[in-house]
Amino acid sequence: MDLANIIQTVAIYAIPVLFAITVHEAAHGYVARHFGDNTAAMLGRVTLNPFKHIDPVGTILMPLLLYFGTGGAFVFGYAKPVPVRFGHLRNPRWDTLWVALAGPGSNLAQALIWGVLLYLLVGMGITEPFFLEMCRAGMLVNVVMAVFNLFPLPPLDGGRVLASLLPPGPSMALSRLEPWGFFIVMALVLTGVVSNLWMRPLMNVTFSILSAVLSPLKALIG
Repeated sequence: MDLANIIQTVAIYAIPVLFAITVHEAAHGYVARHFGDNTAAMLGRVTLNPFKHIDPVGTILMPLLLYFGTGGAFVFGYAKPVPVRFGHLRNPRWDTLWVALAGPGSNLAQALIWGVLLYLLVGMGITEPFFLEMCRAGMLVNVVMAVFNLFPLPPLDGGRVLASLLPPGPSMALSRLEPWGFFIVMALVLTGVVSNLWMRPLMNVTFSILSAVLSPLKALIG
């Protein structure tokens, strides 16, 4: 992939990635506030202002370096996590589940919105590749983000979901992995375990569901 194509791809993905990260983190804070923890709200993190959620290294520098360094073969990044004091939630066990699901849920909603926008643009006769590819990128980015964050290992959202569903003993044992969770997840990513056994199967299922939901709109426009 030459430099011009890389720059074009970055431009296409920039807005979808920004929205995906911003809404994901704001959703965590909003649901936490709903269930009794105002920590994120007091720190100004329940907002759609992307600058409140962007981590200069994790959101910008690392993904760009990895993208340019690998020619687009591997990209990884992260935003500033929204602080949640789970002990402040009214029902910590079950409310934690909803706070954790809020982020991936917001990404699935955004994937659907990008899909609707794609079909509306096509229906209006807009054929500009940049906008159509941005819509497809929006769907892909949000599906990837939702599925990856649902991987059942803390500190990812899926780890918190699993901890909420397990009995107290196994839940505490799983939670103790959190300090090393990031390194374990990265090792599983680099060895292909996450992509082959988790990401690809769940992404295929998710895109099939999105296609089914969007099929009436597709038929109406077509």
